[in-house]
Amino acid sequence: MTPTTETTVGIGGAAESTDMVLNIGPQHPSTHGVLRLRLLLDGERITRAEPVVGYMHRGAEKLFEARDYRQIIMLANRHDWLSAFSNELGVVLGVERMLGMEVPERAVWTRTLLAELNRVLNHLMFLGSYPLELGGITPIFYAFREREELQHVMEEVSGGRMHYMFNRVGGLKEDLPAGWTARARAAVADVRSRMDRFDDLVLGNEIFRGRTRGVGYLAPETVHAYGVSGPIARASGVDFDLRRDEPYLAYGELQDTLKVVTRTEGDCLARFECLLEQTHNALDLADACLDRIAELPPGPINQRLPKVLKAPEGHTYAWTENPLGINGYYLVSKGDKTPYRLKLRSASYNNIQALTELLPGTLVADMVAILGSMFFVVGDIDK
Repeated sequence: MTPTTETTVGIGGAAESTDMVLNIGPQHPSTHGVLRLRLLLDGERITRAEPVVGYMHRGAEKLFEARDYRQIIMLANRHDWLSAFSNELGVVLGVERMLGMEVPERAVWTRTLLAELNRVLNHLMFLGSYPLELGGITPIFYAFREREELQHVMEEVSGGRMHYMFNRVGGLKEDLPAGWTARARAAVADVRSRMDRFDDLVLGNEIFRGRTRGVGYLAPETVHAYGVSGPIARASGVDFDLRRDEPYLAYGELQDTLKVVTRTEGDCLARFECLLEQTHNALDLADACLDRIAELPPGPINQRLPKVLKAPEGHTYAWTENPLGINGYYLVSKGDKTPYRLKLRSASYNNIQALTELLPGTLVADMVAILGSMFFVVGDIDK
């Protein structure tokens, strides 16, 4: 019998378990900005993940100390560029609490209305971009059309398209334009009438469900350990929303309309479902605010302030339920016209840290699905 020779070709190091370090970013289309993920792989499976942040850092917190209380609104406006109005709101609420200032009722309801419209704008971006990251291009076009409807009314009232600069310490910049509430109500109705596109087109898509169901499970214990908040936390069954549990603005009077959306699955699909259902509820809250504003008698929209605004010596903490989660503002004053210290606790910074627990054990193919479901903005991480 003729002897045979067996030759193995092309296996290299794959014949045994081999670790490989893979960098995702800092410039990568799936990272929502300049984020870097340092992954340690065993074949196709992730064994360790480290989010590397700071590539966009602009030192906003340090700049707060060199700007007066009117100017810092502009700095706080920009870190989460999808939630500009809500970012402004947290700062002015902190300064007003420091001053012991009550704002006019008309300003309270208008702030609540604009905060909910801003919430819808934020969520629509992720409702469109998340399917895009998984290969579905159509939803992003619908999302931008709905965003344009609301952008028009936000731009009309504030003069700004993305960075509204409409909040002021003591209220708002100016009153609503004549006929604006009717146009805002029509825009809300138009957007609501087409929201079923996301219910049917995205959630009804078996490929989308196959890519997200059971993928990226986030345990409630991890939510608490990392300070995760917003729709991501509620998708893991953590039933907490500042608008209900520590009401601010007019949310105390909107409890019959406000619905805190939760899921227990804690996977990518649950996070998307929470975001979508919360968008529906934000539209309902906007309608409720419009109804209440129509009943209010004419009155001021802000408080008269001294030419030089100084906060008394002391410290305070204000927090808000921003679209992406809890934003906190710790303000320390030495009695000057600028903050001695203003520490910003942003939602995305805490939320993204949970990737160190979420990604290990998953496949590289599921990494983008998990990353996109964290609904973060890199500017909100780096500040």
